[in-house]
Amino acid sequence: MLRFLPIRRRQTPPRCLTPNYDFFGSTIIMQTVHFVEGSFYHIYNRGNNQRDIFFQARNYEFFEEKIQRYISVHCCLIAWCLMPNHFHLLVQANRQSCTTVRDKPIPIHALTEGIRMLLSSYSKAIQKQEKSTGNLFQQKTKSKIVDSYLTNAFHYIHQNPLRAGLTSRLEDWKWSSFRYYFLREGAESLLPLEAARQHLSVNWDRFHDESYAVVPTLIAAQLL
Repeated sequence: MLRFLPIRRRQTPPRCLTPNYDFFGSTIIMQTVHFVEGSFYHIYNRGNNQRDIFFQARNYEFFEEKIQRYISVHCCLIAWCLMPNHFHLLVQANRQSCTTVRDKPIPIHALTEGIRMLLSSYSKAIQKQEKSTGNLFQQKTKSKIVDSYLTNAFHYIHQNPLRAGLTSRLEDWKWSSFRYYFLREGAESLLPLEAARQHLSVNWDRFHDESYAVVPTLIAAQLL
């Protein structure tokens, strides 16, 4: 079960640099990005050579546990979707995101380190399961600021399994936050619906219908 931290209101924040670097030879690299406290980011990566990264239901569950352990403690997690060969996260950076956790050979911040731990620990588990070697993920994990397209990013992430033809109903795809918002399954009192209402331009009485609205192509291009 994923837990949520409350979303904080935007303030005039410091910027923190997430540099390109090799994670202990695992060639998992973050795209250079300035995380800004209070801003929203679409973070995503896919399997190396577009190969699958999830092979069994327990793999999806394990990855969600890793998101809880390494990502949501360093930012405000807004939405996520896990697909057979890639994943999407929508987060709001907070002060913890920009906290320096180590400074040699270059400064590394908490959210960057959390992404590294998420991918490296999951990769090791899958390599052991599949008896495989080599990179599971593409080398660069990408992060795109989406402050101007937040609601579109929210819907775009949830619509992934629909666009891929994996389901005809968003609520039937188990591996996304859509079910947490629509059915409130597993989220209990930790689902930040009240906080989300402050930032997302969503008519929550029509949330299900609005979730199926097509994200314009030009806007979708700005999310990647």
